[in-house]
Amino acid sequence: MKKLQSSFIAMASTILKVVLLLLFSSFTISPISCYKGAQHPLDPLSPKELTLVQTIVKKSYNPSSNNNISFHYAGLDEPEKPTVLSWLSKPSTKTLPRRALVFTRVNEQTHEIIVDLSKRIIVYDEVYKGLGYPLLTADEQIAAIQLPLTYGPFIESAKKRDLNVSYVVCSTFTVGWFGGVERTKRVVKVQCFYNKGTVNLYLRPIEGIRIVVDLDKMKIVEYSDTFKIAVPKAEGTDYRFSKQNPPFGPRINGAAIMQTNGPGFEIDGHTIRFFFFFSFCAYFVSLLLLIIISLILIPLF
Repeated sequence: MKKLQSSFIAMASTILKVVLLLLFSSFTISPISCYKGAQHPLDPLSPKELTLVQTIVKKSYNPSSNNNISFHYAGLDEPEKPTVLSWLSKPSTKTLPRRALVFTRVNEQTHEIIVDLSKRIIVYDEVYKGLGYPLLTADEQIAAIQLPLTYGPFIESAKKRDLNVSYVVCSTFTVGWFGGVERTKRVVKVQCFYNKGTVNLYLRPIEGIRIVVDLDKMKIVEYSDTFKIAVPKAEGTDYRFSKQNPPFGPRINGAAIMQTNGPGFEIDGHTIRFFFFFSFCAYFVSLLLLIIISLILIPLF
């Protein structure tokens, strides 16, 4: 019993110390900046650095030749963890050398490139021959989804379904890989939809047509129209709230959240600080309750 009583007293004492510590401590929780003036080694590439990367990579290939270069990824080539920790332990105004990791497509080949931004040179450039391909760019996706709209066989398929091509909207999807034969071409599947009479085009797919586009050659390399399914009707597919009828209406009043003391965070460059404010009253009441509970329970042991 005495051992249990001692344990309880020790626990109560610890809780009281924690409450007192919180009571007299700062109410602001934020990361401590341990460097002044120097760029943090893990800061993302700035717009100026990204432009420099583009200039260096393009210059490394003869711009006057037929080299077709497209950028699919450019980001910070992060330094090794021990290097970052060493820099943080003795911060100074000196910025660590900055390097960028870049994935490009050059003449239908994927290049993995590392650019030293301090020396303004490429220190690594190898053709990637493993599985997978770099990210799709917005430009090539836009070009791919326009191809069916002027493709003769697709126009005929639309006529068979009594569809007006001017209302057709397409989108790109990955073809997927399920093992077996390794794909050697960079291709995507294009699925088309009919948006006449609704903004919810995804509920009106044009099914039975398979379209595959080669992104490097930017042309349709596979096309088949195997079966015809009626396109769903447009009625009742508009998801916008203004178009809803009872029981999904009428419109309700919006809720507002007010922060009388301003936002609970502060953005300083790439650092975000969060502030948690607690009233003195809440601390005082919590402390008082703990003391009362302790005084009631301790004698019972």
